[in-house]
Formats: sequence, structure tokens, C-alpha cells
Amino acid sequence: MIKSILPDSVVAVEVFTDPPDPMLFPEEEMSIAHADDVRRKEFTTVRVCAHDALRKLGMRPSPVLPGLRGEPLWPPGVVGSMTHCTGYRAAVVGASAKVSTIGIDAEPNEPLVGGVLPAISLPEERDTLAKLAARHPRIHWDRLLFCAKEAVYKAWFPLTKRWLDFEDIMINIDPLHGNFSAWLRVTGPRVRGQRLSAFNGRWSAEGGLIMTAIVVPSPGRSLAPRHAVERPAAHPRRAHAVAAPRR
Repeated sequence: MIKSILPDSVVAVEVFTDPPDPMLFPEEEMSIAHADDVRRKEFTTVRVCAHDALRKLGMRPSPVLPGLRGEPLWPPGVVGSMTHCTGYRAAVVGASAKVSTIGIDAEPNEPLVGGVLPAISLPEERDTLAKLAARHPRIHWDRLLFCAKEAVYKAWFPLTKRWLDFEDIMINIDPLHGNFSAWLRVTGPRVRGQRLSAFNGRWSAEGGLIMTAIVVPSPGRSLAPRHAVERPAAHPRRAHAVAAPRR
């Protein structure tokens, strides 16, 4: 599913169930020694995806440990991103020679719980969401906004090692072509001498899930998507509260 919104230059691995006998590296096992069962399953399965993605990228699989803010620490020469929600896990990786950063997120196509939208959005974004909801009611645009901002943060943090608040991002969603733009309201990072003021991403809503993806090419490279995908109207099928931001 997520491959439809990614360019050919990156590798994606996704699963919809947790494997019965997953294998982690000893260092990864140590990092979740005191985690509860839910966290252990999320952590383990998404790293199984990451190991497989590294292998498909032509790299020897290695431990993907969490950093100080929980971000995945990829081996040298690799950039990537991971996501997990109920019934879905995915990892996307690319060679740092071709890709500067990646940010992905997946969420259930369900409305945000009460009180979350004002905390993660700007007034003008809420106005836009109301118009989108009136025209395309089967997609929960508030959740898509959250999902897009999570992908932005995951793309931002490896470049800056700095926090980014929800109000520091202005999202503009294209409802017809599956694209979105994220304008930074703070000074953006430099990528090999070039200042980033915005991120461009793609989104999908199908199978009860909303997915977002940002892939920033290295300067001088362009990343064409695999193919154009029509965004079908999604039918919510999962009951799931909003995940804590900045996973």
C-alpha cells in the first residue's frame, strides 16, 4: 500500500500482522527489556520490516536502535523512517547518496479524539479541513493532517536534531491528486548547502488506513513516483485512539 506513494529510489516493507517468531538483534532486545507486550510487538515487528528493507536495499541487516527521542538510528549510508499503528507496520529506507531524509506515518482512517485537533492545527488549517470534510466525508481529514505533520517531523528531525511543534508547520492538502505541502514557519535545515523551507509529500487513504510519505532527494536528484494512484474513498474499519505524537 505505502509503495504507491513512494519513489522507486527507496525500499519499503510493510506487514499487517505480527510474525509468530520474530528475531531481533541482542542490542534491540535490550532496548525493550522492560516494555509491555503491546510496545514489544510494535517495536519488534517494525524492526523486522526494517531489517528486511535494509536487505532489499543491498545492505547487511544491523540493529536499528532508538535514539534519544525514539528516532531510529540507521547504519551509515542509510536514511529511513518507520511507522506502526493497529494492524499495520512499515519501514522505508534509502541510500543517503540519493535521498536526504524520509518521513512516513500511518494512522487509522478515524476521527481524532476530542481536543486533539486544536492542539495540532492552525486556525486556517481547521477551516480547510471543514471544507474538505463537506466535500469528501469518507476521509477523516483531521487524521490526515495529524498524519502529515508526523511525517514532516520524522523527515525534519534527522536533519536538525531539533524538536518541531505542530504549530511550526502549515499543511496544504491536495484532495484530488494525493499530494500535500508542508510549509515551515521556522527556519528550515540546510541540506548540502540548500535551505529547506518546505516539504512535499504524498498521501493515501485505503483499506481503513491513512498513510503519508515524504522523501527528500539529495540536491541535484529528482524522485519520480512509481505511478500515479487514484485516491479511493476510504471506509473506516478500525477502532483506534489517536497515537501519541512523535513516535
